[in-house]
Amino acid sequence: QVQLVESGGGLVQPGGSLRLSCAASGFTLDYYAIGWFRQAPGKEREGVSCISGSGTPRYADSVKGRFTISRDNAKSTVYLQMNSLKPEDTAVYYCAARQHDPCDSHTLIYYFRMGNWGNGTLVTVSS
Repeated sequence: QVQLVESGGGLVQPGGSLRLSCAASGFTLDYYAIGWFRQAPGKEREGVSCISGSGTPRYADSVKGRFTISRDNAKSTVYLQMNSLKPEDTAVYYCAARQHDPCDSHTLIYYFRMGNWGNGTLVTVSS
């Protein structure tokens, strides 16, 4: 019943931008932290960004200053605005939820603690 659905991925040139969306259904988003994680072929999943239920954001060093996370609880949607994209940003991007998580650095590191996951959306950054 609890579902997360990512959208907004695609092919962009280096330096371009994309906005990803994570739409939640089956539960109220207000009390959940939402994290964005990504996985490139042959690599382990890594944390990208997280936002707490109160709106506190957190970013991995690799995307800080380029990505912005936000949430609209009324629309049950979390967004990830990605600017100045680099080829190394190429990956499948997943959103995940965890109730009452404060969204600190541990949230991004210990991705396996997230309770619900979407199926991902592919972002390809290439010339």
